[in-house]
Amino acid sequence: MTSTGSFSFRLAATDGAARVGFISTGRGEIRTPAFMPVGTAATVKAMYADQVRETGADVVLGNVYHLMLRPGAERVAELGGLHRFMNWPHTILTDSGGFQVMSLAKLRKLDESGVVFQSHLDGSKHVLTPERSMQIQALLGSDIQMQFDECIRLPASREDVERAMRLSLRWAERSRKAFAERPGTAIFGIVQGGDDRALRIESARALAGMDFGGLAVGGLAVGEPQDVMLAMIETVEPYLPAGKPRYLMGVGTPDDILESVARGIDMFDCVMPTRAGRHGLAYTRHGRVNLKNARHASDPRPLDPDSTCPAARDYSRAYLHHLVKSGEILAMMLLTWNNLAYYQDLMAGARRAIAERRFAGFKAQAQERWAQGEAA
Repeated sequence: MTSTGSFSFRLAATDGAARVGFISTGRGEIRTPAFMPVGTAATVKAMYADQVRETGADVVLGNVYHLMLRPGAERVAELGGLHRFMNWPHTILTDSGGFQVMSLAKLRKLDESGVVFQSHLDGSKHVLTPERSMQIQALLGSDIQMQFDECIRLPASREDVERAMRLSLRWAERSRKAFAERPGTAIFGIVQGGDDRALRIESARALAGMDFGGLAVGGLAVGEPQDVMLAMIETVEPYLPAGKPRYLMGVGTPDDILESVARGIDMFDCVMPTRAGRHGLAYTRHGRVNLKNARHASDPRPLDPDSTCPAARDYSRAYLHHLVKSGEILAMMLLTWNNLAYYQDLMAGARRAIAERRFAGFKAQAQERWAQGEAA
């Protein structure tokens, strides 16, 4: 399937600031609020692509940094693009690589033009600029491309936060100019500004005037408390165009997601459900379950008898505990499957609740179940 049609966003219902909508790309529709499983290196770890789809995912995320290093964007393009390469014919959003360059690369050097860095894999030298990031994303054939930005960890000095925000704005202009328009695709800008309200507002206002297909809130979930993250969302929300998708990058826990939906966010991604699944931790309606814990060794109950996901419904906690303690690959596969299915069920429940104007009650009930459930 090739990318056809036009990129658009349709707002279908609201409940307070919470929104239900539909993002149309050339490869299908994304129901929002949406959680995007992270397929960093052209795979959602421990999952088949059709399994990911069956959990309810409309879109997955790929990453410029990892794919440019291995197998290389030009090679992916020669092999027919990322959709064909990873057997995912639906929508793909690609991160620009900026966050990974800052967090993973060795001996990086940043200036106005971009970043020179050494690969964390083999020490080879690479250059990533706004123009090169957009070129790589075009070679991959992604449907939603992200501007190249600088993401710094919090806490940071206001001087550092302001410098990174202004550099990201200049890079946003260059990314927008370098974006190769194709039917059914879009580029999103990224609001930066750390934990400074004035800088966040300035960034959002400037990006709103640049004709991006959507806007993301970046530079959060990088070490700051939840209340700071939520305060920054509340600060920028009035300045994000209501008729375009809003994406909170790298977030997060189920609680983070519901609180952010309540504040007007439409899209999320996070490695948390897949990473947790590989380390013996299951997300359920009744809280997190740590399958490493010895108390599960003789427990015949499934994770959730009412789940539609076979991993949650058809295997006992005793068996899952055995797999985890034995280091079996199947443990990672089943728990990742469970976690992604739970995240997608949570998003589907949120969409229904918003459409029926009962989202506050839905959120409160979910939080109450988590609080009364099993601790990790």
